Amino acid sequence: MTFLDPVALTRELVAFQSVNPPGDEEACARHLAGLLARIGFEVTLHGFGERRFNLVARLAGTAVGSPLGFTGHLDVVPLGSAPWAHDPFAGEIDNGLLYGRGASDMKAGIAAFVAACAGSIDTLRRGSGVHLILTGGEETGCDGAQALSSDRPELLQSLGALIVGEPSANRVLFGHKGALWLRGVARGVTAHGAMPDQGVNAIRIASDALAKLWDFEVGPAHEAMGTPTLNVGTIRGGLNINSVPDHTEFTVDIRTVPGIEHGSVCSHLRNRLGAIDLSPIIDLPPVYSEPSDNWIARVMELARPFDDAPSAPRTARFFTDAAVLKPATAWPPTIILGPGEPDLAHKTDEYCRVDRLRAAVELYRAILDDWVTRS
Repeated sequence: MTFLDPVALTRELVAFQSVNPPGDEEACARHLAGLLARIGFEVTLHGFGERRFNLVARLAGTAVGSPLGFTGHLDVVPLGSAPWAHDPFAGEIDNGLLYGRGASDMKAGIAAFVAACAGSIDTLRRGSGVHLILTGGEETGCDGAQALSSDRPELLQSLGALIVGEPSANRVLFGHKGALWLRGVARGVTAHGAMPDQGVNAIRIASDALAKLWDFEVGPAHEAMGTPTLNVGTIRGGLNINSVPDHTEFTVDIRTVPGIEHGSVCSHLRNRLGAIDLSPIIDLPPVYSEPSDNWIARVMELARPFDDAPSAPRTARFFTDAAVLKPATAWPPTIILGPGEPDLAHKTDEYCRVDRLRAAVELYRAILDDWVTRS
C-alpha cells in the first residue's frame, strides 16, 4: 500500500499549464507516468503531435478476466477573458475549495483515481487488472483518444468495465449525448455592392438555409437523455460592406441521443439545405449503459452514501472520451463518475470541493476492492 494525498496531487496537476489549444500535455503526462511506474504500473506514453501525449498505464492481476478501466483527460480549456480571483495554476485552497483551471474538469478525478489505486495496490494484484487511459486533446474533440485508437489499438484491449472520471459531483451517470458539429459553406458570385443584381449573395443563401434549420427535427427523445438539440453557433461572411459576398460559413452544434444515426442526420440535412456544402467537424456518438447492468447496479449501491442529489438526471450533456474508447475496448459497461463540479467546468474560478475529492478516493477504492472480489 502506498499513500498518495489526492489534494496535493491535484494541486501538482493543476500547476501544469496543459491549456488546449495548443494542448501541451507532455509535462503532465510524464509526471504521472513516473508516479504510476513507482506504484507498480506498466506505463506507455503515446505521442500524437508536438508535445501532445496520451498515457496508458496497466497493472496486471493474477485473476482471469478483463481489467477495469479508468479514463480521464490531461488537457484543459483556455482561461477566458474574465479575471480570476485565484491563480488558475496555483491550486490555491480557500474555505475548503481547491481552485484552478482543470480542478473540476478534470484533474481532481485523475488524482483521486491514482490515489485510490495506490492505496489498494496490493489488493488489485489479486484481481483481473486495472488500466488507466489518460488522454490529451479531449477538449477539442477527443483528439488524443482517436489518435490512440487508430495508432496504438493494441494498448486498448477489452475492458470489463470503464469509469470516466469527468466531473459528476461523485454521482454515477449512465452516459452522455453525442456531438455532431457541422460546417456549412454557401458560395455565391461577387459583385459591386451598388450592382447586387450582377452577383449572387452567399449570405442570403446561407440565411435561407439557416431558416430551414430552426424547425429541423433531429430525432426522437431518449427516456434518460431527453431530446436532441441543435444550435447554430457561428456565421461568417463578407469581406467589405460595398461588395456582394461570395463566401459564407456557419457552424451547427447538434447533440444527439441513442437511437439517432449521425449519417442519417447529415443526409437529411444535405437534402434540406440544398446548395450548402456540409462537412463534419466533430462526429462523436452518444454513450449509454443500462443501469440494470450487474456491475453498474453494484456501483450504484456503493455510491449511494456519496450521492447528495439522488433525484438529479443520470446522464451528462457534455461529451467524453468514452465516445471513442467504449467501442475501442469492446463496449464495456461505462459510467461517468468523478469528484469535480459539472456546473463549474470551463468557468472562471473553477474549483473542486476538497471534501468531495477525498470522498472520491474512498468511493473509487470501494469500487476497486469490489472489482477484485468479483474477479
